[in-house]
Amino acid sequence: MTQAGTMAPMSKAMQDCVEACMSCHTMCEETMSSCMSMGSGGQDRMQIMRALIDCSEMTRMCADMMMRRSPLAAEMSAMCARACEMCAQACMSMPDDPQMIRCAESCRRCAEMCRAMAGATA
Repeated sequence: MTQAGTMAPMSKAMQDCVEACMSCHTMCEETMSSCMSMGSGGQDRMQIMRALIDCSEMTRMCADMMMRRSPLAAEMSAMCARACEMCAQACMSMPDDPQMIRCAESCRRCAEMCRAMAGATA
C-alpha cells in the first residue's frame, strides 16, 4: 500500500534522460563561459550564445519536470530535443574548438534521449 501523494520510482529510461539533461545543461554553461572568454565575435558568436542559453535553460527545466512527474514532461522533452539539436548545430559552426565539439556531442546525446522520452507514455 502506498501513501497518498507518493509517486512510483522513475523508470531507468527517465533517470537516464534526467542525467543526460543535467550533463548537457552543465556542458552548455561551461561552453558559454568559454565562449565569453574568447572576446567579441560578432553575429556568429551571438547566435551560438543564444543557442547555448536556450539549451541550458531547456535541459534544466526538462529534467526538473521529469523529476516531479509533470504531465507536461513529454511535451517538454520534445521541445528540449529540438533546442539541443539547434545548439549542437550552432556549436558545430566552430569545428576547430574542442569545447564546442564536446558540447555538440552532449547536446546530441540529450536530444536523442529526450526524443525517446517524448514518445514514451508515463
